[in-house]
Amino acid sequence: MKLGLFMMPLHDPRRAYMDVLREDREAILLAEELGYDEAWVGEHYSCKTEPIASPLQFMATLVPVTRRIVFGTGVLNLPQHHPAQIAGDVAQFDHLAGGRFIMGVGPGGLGSDFELFETMEKDRTAMMVESVETIHAIWRSDPPYRIHGRFWNVVVDTQVRPELGIGPMLKPFQAPYPPLAVSAMSPKSGTARLAGERGWGLVSANFTPPNQVLSHWHAYCEGAESAGRSPDRGRWRVARSIVCTESDQEAAEYLADDACSPGWYYKYLRDNLSAFRMTKIFKPDESMSDEELTVQRMLELMVLSGSPRRVLDQCVALVDAIGWFGTLLVTHKDWDRPDLHRRSMRLLAEQVVPRLRQHMTALQAAE
Repeated sequence: MKLGLFMMPLHDPRRAYMDVLREDREAILLAEELGYDEAWVGEHYSCKTEPIASPLQFMATLVPVTRRIVFGTGVLNLPQHHPAQIAGDVAQFDHLAGGRFIMGVGPGGLGSDFELFETMEKDRTAMMVESVETIHAIWRSDPPYRIHGRFWNVVVDTQVRPELGIGPMLKPFQAPYPPLAVSAMSPKSGTARLAGERGWGLVSANFTPPNQVLSHWHAYCEGAESAGRSPDRGRWRVARSIVCTESDQEAAEYLADDACSPGWYYKYLRDNLSAFRMTKIFKPDESMSDEELTVQRMLELMVLSGSPRRVLDQCVALVDAIGWFGTLLVTHKDWDRPDLHRRSMRLLAEQVVPRLRQHMTALQAAE
C-alpha cells in the first residue's frame, strides 16, 4: 500500500493567496520528507476557495526540489480545455518530472467553472471520454494529424514542414502515455464503472462514507467485467480525512469546534453541493435527511481521528469493510493549526501506515 497527499486544495477565501500557495508547497515538501509516495493537486478557475487554476504549473515548481514523490492532477477538467492543449501541457510536465506523473482527469465539478467555460448543459462525461481518446491519439501518432470528433477536431495537415521540425506535437516521457485515473464520489458511480471499462485508475473521494466507497469498487468491477478486463485493486486509491494526534482527547477537542478546518471543509462541501441536490454523496443511507447532515455528524462519518493507535484501528476497520486497495490518499486541509497538521502527517507516516501496510499485505496473501 502506498501513501499519498490529496489537495483540492480548499482554503478559507479570506486568506492571502501567497500564504495559501506557500502552505500548499510546504505540505508537499513535508510529504516528500516523510516518504509519501504521491501528491495530487486539483484545478479550479473561478473559485477563491479552491484557488489553483493550473495544477501542472503549480507542481512544476516542486519538481526541482523533490526526488521521489509522484505528482497527480486531481483532476484536469477536460471539457474545459482543447485536447491538443492538454496533450502538450501534460507531455511537457511529464518530461520535467522525469515520468513522476499520474494524469488524473474528470468532467468538472464546480458550477462556476461550468458557467465560465459554457459546459453547464453539455454532456461533460462524453466530452471527457472524447478528450482522452483524442489526447492518446495525438501521442501515439505523428503528423499529419487528422483527428475529428464530436466536440473537437485536431488537424495539422497543410502546414507540416518535416525538414524544419514543424508539425509534430509533444509526446510524454512515459510511453505510450502516463497512467490515467478518474475520481468518483456518487454512490454506485457511473464514473467508477467507466474507469473499470477503460482500465483507468480510480480515486474514491474522501467525502463519501465507507459503504459508498465500497459501491465505487463494485461499479468499477462491473465495468471491468463488461469489457473483459480483470479489475486490479492496486489501481484503486481511497481518499480519507485523517487527524492523527498524540492523544484521542487532543483530536476530540480539536474536532469539537465546527470552525476547525475539517469542520469548515465539510460545511463548505455540504453547502456547495446542496445547491445541486447532491447531498446523497455524504450519506451512509438514503433515509438520512439533509437536516441530519450537521458538521459534527459529517466529521463523525468521514474523519478518521485520534491517537496513532485509534487511527490505525479505524484504518483497519475501513480496509476490513471495503477490502485492500493500492493507495491511501490523505486529504489536505487548511492549516488552521500548522503544528497539529504537520504532526498529523508525521504520525500517520511513521506510526500508522507501516502497521496498516502489514494488514494490507496479510489480506492480499489470503486471497
